[in-house]
Amino acid sequence: MAARKNDSKRRANQLRPIRIKRNFIDCAAGSVLFEMGRSRVLCNASFVNELPKWREASGLGWVTAEYSMLAASTVPRKPRNKLGLVDGRSSEIQRVVGRVLRAVVDFVKLGSNTIYLDCDVLQADGGTRTAAINGSFVALVDAVGFGLREGLIKENPITAAVAAVSVGIVKGKVVLDLDYEMDSNAQVDMNIAMTDDNRFIEIQGTAERTPFEAEQLEKMLSLGRAGIKKILLEQKKCLKSVKFGEIWMNSDKK
Repeated sequence: MAARKNDSKRRANQLRPIRIKRNFIDCAAGSVLFEMGRSRVLCNASFVNELPKWREASGLGWVTAEYSMLAASTVPRKPRNKLGLVDGRSSEIQRVVGRVLRAVVDFVKLGSNTIYLDCDVLQADGGTRTAAINGSFVALVDAVGFGLREGLIKENPITAAVAAVSVGIVKGKVVLDLDYEMDSNAQVDMNIAMTDDNRFIEIQGTAERTPFEAEQLEKMLSLGRAGIKKILLEQKKCLKSVKFGEIWMNSDKK
């Protein structure tokens, strides 16, 4: 699904260039354009002062995500979803994004509010689910800031920062942050999401061709942790003006 052939040369332990642009659109409480290499994902967070019907009785907040790929985000063109239908891959990814972000939110502090995360892939060159998680966290922070300013919540419900990255085995070598060309030739493909205090939230790993060994798994986890630490630093840099999140923003000292 690459937008174009990626001819960049990177070291096996090197991330693609990361660019984060906050406040990308004006309509959402949080809006972030997150780029990892040539993959570009627009992540919008909407803060809504109500709960889904099934959640109302609990009085606990909720965070949920939707994910889609725009028609021209890939080559060849991806047909648009009809009548609101979501394909299997998009459904799986949006469940992952929602699950990961919910893991770092205190629903008691969020109260009777819902934060909707809309992740739209503008251009795909591998790693769009991890880019969606990374951008959604930044958008989530801005949405929480909106809720605090508007008096909709009294306390910051975010308990930790979170980031995600892909790792894999390509031509027998463990590599970080797979672009489309790497991913399409990978023997093993894995996605990892972690908090800034080194706790795992999600590990998705599959042998595409050859089963992998425990030693290779350890290498992938180690490389993934190192990559996530760098992404967290990039998130922290772009959120340096946010004042309510000092607790989790300083937790990288642990």
